Amino acid sequence: MITLKINDLEVQVEQGTTLLEAARSLGFPIPTLCHMEGLSPYGACRLCVVEISRENTGSRLVTSCTYPVENDLIVKTASERVLKARRIIIELLLASSPQSKIIQDIAAEHGVRQQRFRQEYEDCILCGLCVRMCKEQMVAEAIGFQGRGDNRKIGTPFDTPADECRLCGGCMYVCPACQLRCTYTQPEKAICGGCANLQPPCVDKEKFDDMMCYMEPCVACEIIKEK
Repeated sequence: MITLKINDLEVQVEQGTTLLEAARSLGFPIPTLCHMEGLSPYGACRLCVVEISRENTGSRLVTSCTYPVENDLIVKTASERVLKARRIIIELLLASSPQSKIIQDIAAEHGVRQQRFRQEYEDCILCGLCVRMCKEQMVAEAIGFQGRGDNRKIGTPFDTPADECRLCGGCMYVCPACQLRCTYTQPEKAICGGCANLQPPCVDKEKFDDMMCYMEPCVACEIIKEK
């Protein structure tokens, strides 16, 4: 068993467990777009970043879905540094796919109210879910990544219809950009804010280093809704 601390809570988990699995098993919410049970971890969306350190050493950010647990590791899932990084990542995702309801919901949950990067409208976010679904679950490998850098995209070999494709729709089912669309119809405005809680009842998180609580949904928010 591996012993480590997650949000000041000392825990023991089996070797080979990822930080994402360990944190979620304890009830600590960590957002992610490219991770799905049954598919290999990829670490593409970067939303699941956490802050890790050891006694008397500096800290750094890592993707929790790909980082295995280690003895004596100190993990923070919602420190000020982590939340700042996540908000920047959310803005970048909104620049690529502003009308994805999943991304809009995550933006609302993290208090993102602006998007400062060049708008790409409805581009693929290159999370790789469709590629892994096609290969690992459908056992087809009909699609894959092509190119590098700005030219990186997902397609079929030689951009021709793939004989291996069975038109199962699995790639569309898992795609964050293909799923439910936000009802907002002006993509030039990156954030609709329709799902946002504009008057959160919780204590101002900016005055603290970490998230005030990890309950999902927030009990205080649920009480306000009932009233």
